[in-house]
Amino acid sequence: MAGGRNTASAVGSGPVTVSFAGYNRAWASWIASRLEKHGRQVVLQRWDITPDSSVEQGLRDLLLSEGPVLIVLSEWYFRLGPRSQQEWNSALRAVIPPNSDRFAAVSVTSAALPTASVALGAAELWGLGAAEAERRLLSRLGITPARSAAGSSSASASAAGSAGTDTPGAGAGPRFPLEPPAVWGGVPRRNTRFTGREELIAELHQQLQQAEPGAAVATLHGLSGVGKTHIAAEYVYRFAPEYDVVWWVRAAERGTLREKLAALAPALRLTTGREYGERLRAVHDALRRGDPYFRWLIVLDGADRPDEIHDLVPAGPGHVLITSQNREWGEYNSALIEVPVYDRVESVAFIRRRAPRIDEPDANKLAEALGDLALALDQNAGSLNDSTMPVDEYIELLRHGADVESGLKVAADFQMTYYTAFSILLNRLREDKPEAVDLLRLCVFFAPGPIPVRLLRDLPIRDMPEQLAGLIEDPLLWNSAISKLAQWSVIQSDPQEVGTEEPPGSTEIVQMHRLVYQAVRSDMPDDEQNVYSRVVRKILAAADPGRPNDTRLWPRYAEIVPHLAASGALESTNPEIQGMVLNCLRYLYLSGEYTTGLRVAEIAGEHWPRVLEAGHPRLWDLVHHRSNLLRATGDYTTTERIDRDAYETLLADRGARDLLTLRAAANLASDLRNLGRYPETLALSESVRDAYVELLGDRDPVTLMAQNNMALIHRLLGRFQDALDLDRDTMEIRRELLRDRNNWTLSSENSYAHDLRLLGRYEQALSVQERNSEVHRTVLGPDNPQTLRAEHNLAQCYHRSGERNRAAHLLARLLERCERVRGDYDPLSLRVALTLSSFEREHGDLDRARDLAERVLGRYRSRLGERHPYTAGALGCHGLILRASGERQQSQIEIEDALDGMTRAVGPHHYWTLGCAVNAAAARNLAGDPDGAAELSRTTGDRAAAELGKHHPLTLSCRIALAADLRNLRRRQEADKIEEEALDALANTLGPQHPHTVAARSRTRPYWDFEPFSS
Repeated sequence: MAGGRNTASAVGSGPVTVSFAGYNRAWASWIASRLEKHGRQVVLQRWDITPDSSVEQGLRDLLLSEGPVLIVLSEWYFRLGPRSQQEWNSALRAVIPPNSDRFAAVSVTSAALPTASVALGAAELWGLGAAEAERRLLSRLGITPARSAAGSSSASASAAGSAGTDTPGAGAGPRFPLEPPAVWGGVPRRNTRFTGREELIAELHQQLQQAEPGAAVATLHGLSGVGKTHIAAEYVYRFAPEYDVVWWVRAAERGTLREKLAALAPALRLTTGREYGERLRAVHDALRRGDPYFRWLIVLDGADRPDEIHDLVPAGPGHVLITSQNREWGEYNSALIEVPVYDRVESVAFIRRRAPRIDEPDANKLAEALGDLALALDQNAGSLNDSTMPVDEYIELLRHGADVESGLKVAADFQMTYYTAFSILLNRLREDKPEAVDLLRLCVFFAPGPIPVRLLRDLPIRDMPEQLAGLIEDPLLWNSAISKLAQWSVIQSDPQEVGTEEPPGSTEIVQMHRLVYQAVRSDMPDDEQNVYSRVVRKILAAADPGRPNDTRLWPRYAEIVPHLAASGALESTNPEIQGMVLNCLRYLYLSGEYTTGLRVAEIAGEHWPRVLEAGHPRLWDLVHHRSNLLRATGDYTTTERIDRDAYETLLADRGARDLLTLRAAANLASDLRNLGRYPETLALSESVRDAYVELLGDRDPVTLMAQNNMALIHRLLGRFQDALDLDRDTMEIRRELLRDRNNWTLSSENSYAHDLRLLGRYEQALSVQERNSEVHRTVLGPDNPQTLRAEHNLAQCYHRSGERNRAAHLLARLLERCERVRGDYDPLSLRVALTLSSFEREHGDLDRARDLAERVLGRYRSRLGERHPYTAGALGCHGLILRASGERQQSQIEIEDALDGMTRAVGPHHYWTLGCAVNAAAARNLAGDPDGAAELSRTTGDRAAAELGKHHPLTLSCRIALAADLRNLRRRQEADKIEEEALDALANTLGPQHPHTVAARSRTRPYWDFEPFSS
């Protein structure tokens, strides 16, 4: 009990904010009417904190209101969430005592409440009459009744409890919540586990209240089991004080409806004869006139046949609430309010109330498996609560179609499982419109979600069963079937905007609840399932444009892919269907949908070897696509094993010049490249490219891809000019053969700009890459992996060109997108994270830089190993951060280890090794070894000049570093000469105001940031 501290101090003046749980709206409305009668302004505020918000913050938010806050206490106020008693007590102790002058409360329950609620000093209203409840309310708030109302306070309060009984005026206020309407009949018991639906109930209340007199009819419509009846019942209990008559009627049959409406006559004290017809006419007349009661609510529950009963719907000043699966009520002057399934937050909250043993993660999984359908959640959660079966195990039973119906726990007021409810619905459809059932049976062999039934037009009529052929050929019959399914809330139909040339019915996108799928499939014999699933597979194959490399056709593939598994396409023995699956795998790889692609490849890989002979080309195609997808996720060890086995097998079976063998060799070269085995990669890539030139010519797309890969290995070997020459040649041919906006042309442009940047031609690289990145976003979309790579290159171009602010802004957004779309472990995400780490070290947050570098280094070590050049490069980046943080000893160890590791991995003359040497020379200088630093700087500078040219930025960094080392050795004349030559070269190549030049002029020691290249 909250206690009855009615002597608690009064709260201040100003508008009173009444905070209440939706379940207690009737109390809130009555309280508001009482306070307004005594001259106080009132704001009603439903208590509705989100699961990720704290109770304490929710209470503090109430203090943002202008005047006092009155909390309507009940067990429902504390259940929202659900929240623990401990959390509530902590929040109440933290917020209420320091703000006791702002908070007040009334208790409207006899249930136990959190112990700390005593701080609110709640006035006890439960179990009182209206007059005493009003007196305690006013006393708790320190409100003196207005003089005009003081003498009649008791009488008016009493009147509020029976308003409308003698003088049923339209303006009477809400009834006292503990006093029921004068007439009450047929209303089901209140659902104590009712959850959510607050916006929907508010919409329903507004619809009925704001309707024109005589037109207040609203229909809650939706799929069977979605919760329409419980919403209607909750509405009745919440707003019962606003009505003098509440009459609930089961309206499935016309005869039953007539009988139950006629039974209202005695309750209204109408003088009639014994015949139903006479009583019914008297009831309709009384309701129409509002005599003897003006404020009435009639609920017609389960009114699924509006064409049979619409003439029985009462008219008059009151309200009619209808629940129905049939949206055709809209044709009979009723407002339609669709009842969707629960949102996920509501589902989880409901399951945890229904089955307290189920925690939030398991509740979320169960809600997903049951499609958030209220009835299914109730019955399955009830079953689980009475068993010890793990939720995951139960969900597996559901997914595999196990018979769980016998164990479902049904409610006393709805003793029917959702399986039975759906079966009744299907039988009704079969009687009304058999063509609709045919269409429904076809739809269940698509996947849950948007179903592109418009694709049926692409399939020749000769390939369809007779019943479907007639449906497709007759637009009127088609539209009628779609309308019937939508009318009964079985599907949601979304006509898409298309050209006027499209035939009628071709534009439909429909959606169905996943449990409808199960019900329809279980209702079909095996032979019929085979017929309909075969039709869907043919539909998908006919919709395949056959060109997965063409980005303009990707929306078509995006429509097909979700339905591959549900239609049985991944198990098909039909060559045409298998070809479609392979095209979809190619699309999934190019579009960056690697997880989906691997799942499709895995399922196909389980079935195809059983139906195709060993060595069949389509099996090798499947291996190829799976390898591409795995490699894209960074699993290089696995792909190297798969591709080596494929290459060696094909080499033995088909020879070195077979196209399948060459493709396997190219895949193996990609694996070796990603594993850091660059010399092997170069030899294999050259042999593949030369073979393609011989077999296909130098302008074939496959040859150009091999040449692209040749440029990539040259770039990784530090041979930037060779890479540039190859990429430029590939780019120009692709521009000629393909279009400028083709994804392969764009990829070549990105590579070309990358080469320019690595050669130190920063402004030229930026000019190319700004346009390239913009076109990537337009053609491929902002989240495509190729677009993300292009934007990473652009950020690097900005940085090297001295536009640091633009680089910083782009890098931060880019990492967030990469990790959101691709995940933390994706190779591209790691590249971007390491780039941002180096940038943050130089220009921003050392802690952020360190966190990113440690994360990348750890993942390179675990996935690539200690001997990979990327691991050595990331270690060097981490060492630079330690140096900037003042950890000099550990910094030098890591920087020297990075140099040793990179030398072992790629040799002493490689670009990356030279960069690591620049950092090692600086570390030696800082550690008091100027001789060692000078020797390393000189050697590194000589090697850089030989490999990269005398005027490359890295070469000039080595010269600037050498000058600093010589100056430390007091060899100033030599140092000044070298420095002057380097500064002149930097000014001529990068410009006198470039950050690199300015830093060198100010004698800031140069360093080098490792950049893992796209591979």
